[in-house]
Amino acid sequence: MDLNEFKIEFKEIREHGFYKSMRKGPTGVGHTLEQCLGLTENNIAVPDLGNVELKAHRDNVTSLITLFTFNRKAWVMQPLSAIRAYGTPDQNGRLGLYFTMSQQPNSSGLFLTVTDEVVSVQHTSGRTLVRWFTKDLSTQFHAKMPALVLVTARTEMRGDTEYFNYYRARLLTKTSPTLIADQIRRGSILIDLRLHDAITHARNHGTGFRASEGSLDQLFTKVETL
Repeated sequence: MDLNEFKIEFKEIREHGFYKSMRKGPTGVGHTLEQCLGLTENNIAVPDLGNVELKAHRDNVTSLITLFTFNRKAWVMQPLSAIRAYGTPDQNGRLGLYFTMSQQPNSSGLFLTVTDEVVSVQHTSGRTLVRWFTKDLSTQFHAKMPALVLVTARTEMRGDTEYFNYYRARLLTKTSPTLIADQIRRGSILIDLRLHDAITHARNHGTGFRASEGSLDQLFTKVETL
């Protein structure tokens, strides 16, 4: 399905009104839309844009999704040393750094500093643990999500069954280092450290960069209503 075909199909879906969910749970909104479109894969191939991801979300839900993970050449401090200096016990009793970072120091004294060029995790002592260049974050985000068709649905419960009214579709494209930095600064993009002490090394599950489904349109510089 290309973008023009999607527009035609979506116009009919929008005018149809509410659809009964074809799957219970959080993934029902996306699965039902894909079934209505006759899609078997979770993307739309658009010749002039490459692979465009299709994502549906409920307009009254603020679920978080992982945009990408990024650690390459980011750690200034040795991860195992950072864990042993600033980590806290996790649910398995292992020392770890499992924090959603903010610009306010947490219980371990770690916080984010954000400029248009650099995002860092620092300690109140002045020590830098991790540093990302926003141009690299922008490149990584674009690689994972070069373009997105974001469909928004109203929801309605009829008894114990959910129904969806897909009323808006937007094509989101392009981003920039400055925009990524601004969204981190605003808290629209969250940064999750996820690593623990594995005795001889740090087991790093990948620093996660997450955002609310409802704020995805803020991560792109071009938004086109379909």
